[in-house]
Order: sequence, then C-alpha cells, then structure tokens
Amino acid sequence: NLTKDAATGQYLLRDSAHMADSKSRNVIQTWDASSLWYKDLDGQWPESVVPFAMPTTKAPQELTDNGAVDAHWAAGKVYEFYRGTFQRDSLDGKGMAINSLVGVTADLGYPWVNAFWDGSKMVYGTGDDEYRSLASDLDVVGHEMTHGVVEHTADLVYAGQSGAMNEAIADYLGNAIDVTVGRTSMTDPDAGLIGGDLCRTLTPKECAFRDLNDGAGTRDFISMPLGSRNDQGGVHLNSHIFGGALWDIRESLGGELADRIVYKALTSYITPLNGFTEGRDAVLAAAKSLHVKGDRMAKVKKAFDAHGIVPGWERNLGLDSDVLLGRLGTLETGLANDIGPAAGGGWWAVPRSSADSAAPYSVWTGRTDGKGKARQVSPEDGRYHLSPVTDGRRVVWLAVGDTYDLMSAPVTGGPAKRLYSTSTASIGSLSMDGDTVAWSENDSQGHAGLRYIKGSDPTPRTVPLNRPDATAADADVRAESPSVHDGRIAYTVSGWWGDDPGHRRAAVDVFDTRTGRTALGTPSRAVWTSRPVATSSGVYWLADEDPYDEGQSAVRRSGLDASGTTDVIPATSSATLGAWALTASDTAVTLTVDPQAPTGLPYLATQLRQYSSKGAPLGRVSCAPGRQTYAVAAGDSRVLWLDTTTTSFDLVTRSRPAGDCG
Repeated sequence: NLTKDAATGQYLLRDSAHMADSKSRNVIQTWDASSLWYKDLDGQWPESVVPFAMPTTKAPQELTDNGAVDAHWAAGKVYEFYRGTFQRDSLDGKGMAINSLVGVTADLGYPWVNAFWDGSKMVYGTGDDEYRSLASDLDVVGHEMTHGVVEHTADLVYAGQSGAMNEAIADYLGNAIDVTVGRTSMTDPDAGLIGGDLCRTLTPKECAFRDLNDGAGTRDFISMPLGSRNDQGGVHLNSHIFGGALWDIRESLGGELADRIVYKALTSYITPLNGFTEGRDAVLAAAKSLHVKGDRMAKVKKAFDAHGIVPGWERNLGLDSDVLLGRLGTLETGLANDIGPAAGGGWWAVPRSSADSAAPYSVWTGRTDGKGKARQVSPEDGRYHLSPVTDGRRVVWLAVGDTYDLMSAPVTGGPAKRLYSTSTASIGSLSMDGDTVAWSENDSQGHAGLRYIKGSDPTPRTVPLNRPDATAADADVRAESPSVHDGRIAYTVSGWWGDDPGHRRAAVDVFDTRTGRTALGTPSRAVWTSRPVATSSGVYWLADEDPYDEGQSAVRRSGLDASGTTDVIPATSSATLGAWALTASDTAVTLTVDPQAPTGLPYLATQLRQYSSKGAPLGRVSCAPGRQTYAVAAGDSRVLWLDTTTTSFDLVTRSRPAGDCG
C-alpha cells in the first residue's frame, strides 16, 4: 500500500488503507534511516530520517535490498494479525501510527545485525554480508512490533525474568504471525526458529537467533547480573525457556486457542514484575478464563512442567543462602561501595531501587538472622541514598542530590538527621564503629583525604597525613578507604614518596582518634591495594605488587597499631588469583574472586571464598551459580552479599561456608 505525495508526485511507503476505518485514521509508514547510527535513533527522530519515495509504484531494487519493502509489507501483516485475531487496533490498541526505520548502521557506518522497538517506532539494522536486513523476516518484524504491544499491556520490566518473559512473548507472537501468514505447519522442524530466514548462505537453524523448539528448561537458566553488558539479566539468554513452554502449548492445542490464551494472559493477568512462576500462573488463569479444562488444561501445565517452570524452581538453581531482601533493583552508580550492604551488631543495611533501577535509591535495614521485617529508614525526597554503614544501633549513609549529605537514623526507623554536608567535594567509602564515622573526600582538584566525626561533636575533623617523608602536595599521596574499629581508623596511603621515587608505594596506616597519633604501616611497591578491614584481631587487605602477574594479590594483615605486617596468604598462592575485594571478621577472611572461566566471562562466575584469619581454606561461601559480590562480614563466619542467581540482585546470607562445591 503506497501513498502518492501531492506536492512531489512521488510514491511513499505510506499505508493509509489498513487504518482507514480506525478512529485514529493513522498510517503505517516506512522511513529511510540509511547510514544513521542506531544509538542516534533510540528515543530520537533525527531530521535526516525521511520518507522513502519512488517515481512509480514499482519499488526499485535498492528498496528491496535494504529491507524497506519487506518492512512495509510485514508491518501491514502484523497489524492485520492483531486486528483480525484479537480486534486490537495497532500496537497500543488505540490506532497509533506504525513507523519503521530501516538501513540503520553501527558506529562509523559499520553493518548492524540487530533491531529494536524504542517505545514509539521500530528500528532495523542493515544486516551484513551474511544477514539480510533485519526487516527481511516476518517473525523478526512481528517480534519487534509485539514489544510495542507488551509495553501497552503487561509492560513487563525489561530486566531479569520479567525481561526474559517480555522477549519470550515477543518471540511467541512474532513467530505465530510468521507461521500463520506463511501457512507453515507446526510440525515443520523450522517452525520455532526466530530469524531463520535472514541468511544468505547459512541454513535456517544455523542462522536463527533462537529456537523455541530447543527444549531449554530452567536447568539451562543462566544467572546473569543486571546491566546492559549482561543482557539486562539474561533477557535474551533465558527467554527461550519461557518461550519454549508457550510454543509447546501452541503445538499441543493448536494456534487459534494457544494464541488466544497467550494474548489473554498478556492483557489481563501478567503484571510488570512477574517472573517465570507468576507467568505460568497467568497463562493457566488465562486458559481457565477461556474455559480450557480437562485434558487441554493438563497439556498447558505439562508444557511448563517440561521446561522446569514449576513453583519453587529457583531452588533447583542451587540457591543455598537465605534471602534477607529480594529484588533490590540496584546497579552500580559509580560511587565507592555505593550499593553494597553493611552489617554490624546483628543488623544489616542496603540500598534498594525499583526492579528496573529507575527509582531513586533508598536505604533499608533488617536483622542478619532474618527475623522481623525489613524497613526503609531513608526519606522519600528524590535523592539517591547510598553507601550505608551500621553498628546495629544506627545507620549512616550518603544522600546525593545537589549536595553530598551524611545522614543518620536508628536501625529500627525514626527521623533521619544530617551529620555533614558539602557541595564542593565528593564523598565515598563510609565506615563507622560506635561514635566514630569516617569517610573519603575528594575536593574539586581531585585531592583525596579522610575526614571523621566523633561523638556528639558535629565538626568534621581531618585525618592527618603523618608520614614525615611524604606530603600530599609534592608526592601525589592519597589517603583513602577508611575502616573504623574501636576508635581507630585504618586506611590506605598510596603515591610516590620516600627513597624509592621511581615506584609507587602503598601502605595501610592506622590513626587513633583518642590520642591523635598515627601508626605507620610498612610501605610496599603495591600497584593496587584493596580497601582495608579493621577487626579486633587486626587489619586485613589485599595487595598486588606485580602488574604482570595477571591479578594475583597477597592477603596481608597487620596489628591495630600497624605493626607486624605479614602475608596471611602469599601472592604466589592460587587462592588469591582473581581476588579483587576482601571482608573480614575477627576469625575469618572472605575474598571476592573472579575465577578463570572457560567462557571468557569471569564476571559471570564471581565467587566468595573464605579462609581462617591465619589463611587456612574454609571453602566457598556459597555454591550458587549467580554472581556473588559486595560481601560483608557479619560476625565469625557469617557473610552477607548481593546474589544474582535468580537474575535480580538479592541480599542474601549464610552463617557458614558451603564447602568445596565439588
């Protein structure tokens, strides 16, 4: 369907026929976005995007090659499917215009093999030497347009399990449209392929992005953390599990009934934060509402059972910890230890956002033994509330808005009060114990120093750099990363100073807030040191002295007077390979380790490994497959951390190591 432009006499890829009887009388139009970078089109409409125009009604070969003709035809077919099958008028159900942009590239004009729905339009990549334009396969067009339908109905949050369901429903309905229009039998071995017809030389199975008939189940679930580099928590990598169950329903009940069930679930029962289990319940409820019962209902249940989507299936992933607070919705914000939990005095504190990480962060507290109910202690004021620390009586945290404010409140809830505020510096690395709160502070010139508040005196004091052979001005010496214990502040000092000016030096010093004296640690040529942790049995930290040893660090310990620095675990030990963070109690040290992974993606397998305070191995803290980060000791062997086994960030705990996980 084309439209002749009265002003130019050109024929445009503009279809006004499909929605001619709609109240909106909107159009389906395909646009030329050739050579535009896909990032410039996400939520934007550059002026250089123009309608495709032709002198006659016969499309030139160029418009066939770049996918414009296919995109235009397919958009009409998808509209027809939703209108004819579900009486849905366009993607929003209200006759919205359908716009498709084709010819989109990667940066610098490189080919781009992808496509997306940005909330208002479809964007299709050029393809490459093997893949045709992403608009060249009806199931891909149906998939992207169905994302628009999902957004205007269940609006599944695009992260973790809910995001995987979003992708699964787009796969299912996109493929349902393709096999319906193409009259493909559900018994065809290629019927469940997504994008199988895009390639020039590869077979459909080799070409396809996903296969709804691959038999994937929750046993294949990949415990991805949130974030764009991690597929938003596995939204694509895990989608075929739920999508495969839906496709099995279509194979067993037939397309007409199965499509109605899935659409009914999407529009009436699924909610934005649903995971796989809730998704199963929604589909069963939709089937029941359509009077499905007996053998046919049994087939619906069997489809989910076959893919492992049953109540409590997450436990089969190997989750072996106690969840203290689930679905934190947190992502790294760039502030030191910003989203990590804290523990002290039998209580924990942690920042929390909405499931899609869109809401400002708030600080929540609860008991480390899991008893009682978690509660929010920070105010709802539009600021980001981050980096909490607690001693079991009160919580101190950082509120970030126009200023950096240190806030304090009782762990059981109550009015929050401001301890300190600055608009000229940035704050991070909070630590507290008893009446002492310390933090790192960087001024506008990037100079790092330590400050603290003690007792009822609100005046912040500076931890002096008491090294006689170094000054912050002439040696670029940085004092940072404090850890407070029993009135003492342990911290790292690093820079170029002393009788070895050609090498960076680092040490862990200890400042006594009661006497005002600084105990100087033994400097080393460490190219990196972790944040130290002060305990009753000493101060512990990681130190890497060799930039070429591929991430091997020593676990070091000194006394609380900075004396007797020793390597509890030497850098030559395989135990510290890939270690990048440390927490400690009086009796145990826990390392956060990126093991050498055959996948080449070590951040997926981040583990916690515990050792005695003398370096004896105690085993892995948890055998769960998710990423285990932001660990904090909570007394003896108990550790709290953020776990992504279920693809959301959950605050979890174990009271003792799980073992060797062999």
